[in-house]
Order: sequence, then C-alpha cells, then structure tokens
Amino acid sequence: MAMKGLEGPPGGDMTMDDMVLGADGDENMCLQRASASYICKDDRFRLQKKSYDNQYAQLYYCRLQRMQPGLRKRVEREWPGVRVSKILELPENQEVAVVGTVYKEMKLKPSILSEYNKDRGIETLTGHTAFVSDDDSLVLEDESARMALRGPGIAAGPLVTGVVAAVRGVSSANGDFQVKDVLYAGLQPQQPLPDAPEDKYVALVSGLGMGDQGGETASVALLVDYLAGLLGGAKEHEQVAKIVRTVIAGGLLRSVEPILQAPSMAKQRQQAAALAPIKEMDLALTQLAGAMDVDVMAGSTDPANHALPQQPLHSCLLPGAVSFPTFHRVTNPHDFEVDSVAFLGTSGQNIEDIDRYSTDEDRLEMLEHVLQWGHLAPTAPDTLTAYSFSDKDPFVIESAPHVLFAGNQPAFASKLLEGREGQKVRLLCVPRFSSTGILVLVNLRTLNVQPITFDARLDSSN
Repeated sequence: MAMKGLEGPPGGDMTMDDMVLGADGDENMCLQRASASYICKDDRFRLQKKSYDNQYAQLYYCRLQRMQPGLRKRVEREWPGVRVSKILELPENQEVAVVGTVYKEMKLKPSILSEYNKDRGIETLTGHTAFVSDDDSLVLEDESARMALRGPGIAAGPLVTGVVAAVRGVSSANGDFQVKDVLYAGLQPQQPLPDAPEDKYVALVSGLGMGDQGGETASVALLVDYLAGLLGGAKEHEQVAKIVRTVIAGGLLRSVEPILQAPSMAKQRQQAAALAPIKEMDLALTQLAGAMDVDVMAGSTDPANHALPQQPLHSCLLPGAVSFPTFHRVTNPHDFEVDSVAFLGTSGQNIEDIDRYSTDEDRLEMLEHVLQWGHLAPTAPDTLTAYSFSDKDPFVIESAPHVLFAGNQPAFASKLLEGREGQKVRLLCVPRFSSTGILVLVNLRTLNVQPITFDARLDSSN
C-alpha cells in the first residue's frame, strides 16, 4: 500500500477526546486534533413541505425576479446611458439593454418524445453524451415575451438554458436582437477571508464507490485510517491533527441499482449481497465519525431523492454513524462555514449537466461560469431534475463563497479566481476517489489546496 503527496506544517494543541495516534503505537506521538467553528447554511435547500403541483415555469420566474435587480445595477455601471427595455417595448434601430433568461435551442437535445420515435436519434447512433452542434441558437425571454439573439456579441456554445443575462444591442426589423455585448451577474460580494493565526484544513473527498469490484473497499479503509491518524509518521500526524472536518461530496455507493432491484425477503442471501455496500459504507463512516466531524452529502448514485436539492441521507441507512454527534447528514448542494471560511458545493450533477449542453470541455471553466452566471444549477429544471419551487430559487448565488467545489469529477483541478472587488474564490474539482484515490485538503488560512493520493494496490514497486 502507498500514500503519496503527504507533507504538512507542524501541528498544534489537542485534547484527549480528539487524539490522533501514531501508526507505530508510540504514546509520545499522541496529538490533539484542532478545533474550528462551524455554521451550516443549508436551510434554503431543505424541503419543509413537499408539493408537486407547481409548474416549473414558476421557478424560472422566481430566478429572473431575484437576479434582475442586480443585473440592472450592473448595466448602469458597465453601460452608462444605455436604457433597459422590456422585449415588448423594444424601439427599432435604437441601442438598448434587455434582461432575461437564456434558452438554448439545440437540435440534438434529447426529447421525451424520442422514446416513441422509430428513429432513435443521432446521439444514440453515435454514442455521444454531449448534445451541442453548430446549429445551436439562443433565445432570450423576459416577463413579456421572447426574442431570438443574433450577432457577434454572444456565442451559443458556452451558454446553457437557464442563465439570466443582460444583452446590449439593437432590435432589427425581423424581430431578431443583434447583440453587441452581454453581462452576467458576476462575482457577488464576499465576506473578508479571516486572518487566521495557524493552518487548519478541511478535507474534501467524493465518489468512494462502495460496492465496486475494483478493490475500492481497501482504498477507503486506507483513507479512513489516514484521517483517523493511524497511518504515516510524525509529519503526516502533525498535518492530520490540523484537519478539522471531512466533507464527502456524494457518490458513496458505486450504484443504487442493486438496492432498488434487491429481491424479496424470501431470498435473503441475494438481498444481503445487495445491501452489503451500505453496511460497508456505514462501517467506514462510523470509524471516521469516531475520529472527527464528518459532513455527508448525497450524490447521483446514492439512495436519496434524485431531484436537486437532494435531501440528507436517511438515518436508517447509517445506524452506526448517526450514533455519533460528529456525523452530519447534509443536503446537496451544501453551504457551510468553517472558521468563517465560506464553502459552497455540490456532488457534481450540475457540472455534469453543463458538460452535456455546453461546448466547454474544461470543468474548471464550467465552475467559473457558474460563479459568473450567479447560479449554482442553471440547467435545472430544463435538463437537470429539480424540485418545482414556487416562491424561490435556492440555487441563486447571493454571496461569493471562499471555496466553490464540485464532487465526482473525472480529475482533480483547482484555480484561485480573483474578482474586481477583491473577492478570492478557490474553484475546486474534487475527483472520484474510486478511480483516482485522491483526497483534497483545503487550507483555511490561505485557500491553498493539496491533493493526497492513496493507492491500495499490492504492487512490488510501491
């Protein structure tokens, strides 16, 4: 077994309750885990009352109403003297600005009607999972009407349906709007990054993939042992003692299908096999919660509601872990603060969906676009399943976080984005642990990140 990329600063004071023991059992290696304040801000993502009678159009209306005032103010700052107009009130041959919601017309976009069509569609024939083409076009819609967007000032490729934007241009005689420039919500105001006296870390991991046949159980055990302070030498223990919290961004199970298809109680052996990954997951989380605070988000392969925002995993799935006060079942998306450092992230469904309907190929660019668009999941509810909110859109980004992350990504990637008003946001793609073996540490003092790779393969070269 091998553990790569371990290096860290000296540790600090600890209590016996949060002891981190050396792997060699040396009592002199006992350290105390650092502590940190924590605020969970997931209330807007929790469904207090579930109703499925609402039309999804209401969610778009709430989104536009919430984001429109900020965009109007930005138009005044960036385009002084340009009047903001409704679509039905557009003057001909006069430059104005219009604020509305973008709709992307896509020839290759899947349709529910294709199930009943003998022609299975080009995406089935070619095996493509992205649905962009050169024929894609854009439409802007406000409260009054919609209009086609044309011109060099806006490109259809990187955009997706659901983005709220302000476009500047001239309405032509045929009703099209010739765009000269476009504005999005941009980075929102941000609370100052606290001046911390010492290094502390939040650990981010996703896609544990329990139930896979690739030996991920051994890798997860190695990960848990590391976070509990049972692996490595003095340098590793000093760094582990500074990890104040672990956040698991979905993908605990490889797939939820075996559970959904578990046979009846009469076939107990088959049912036990189907439920074995959940028991393994509970055992691992119980061990981890015994060592530190843990936040667990649901993901697309976990036994939770499919639509965003995903609600916390049910306590009956994790009887061992929920017995610890350090274990926290949270929503997806997850919004929280650790020592006044703001984190906002998802289990990755929003970025996966943008990837299907955008020409962007860089996941970090997609995360940056999410931040610039001011919306965590713009493609919901058009192509990304979401709850039909009638009075709010909880996915609007009202303040810039210090860390914006997406779990279950193909590879690790990170970037520090700086805004005009001094905002600093660490963009972070957290890769699937089952395929990469990577855990990511975020330094609360500097926002620097450190990937740590775990390899549980029995190889003579390790």
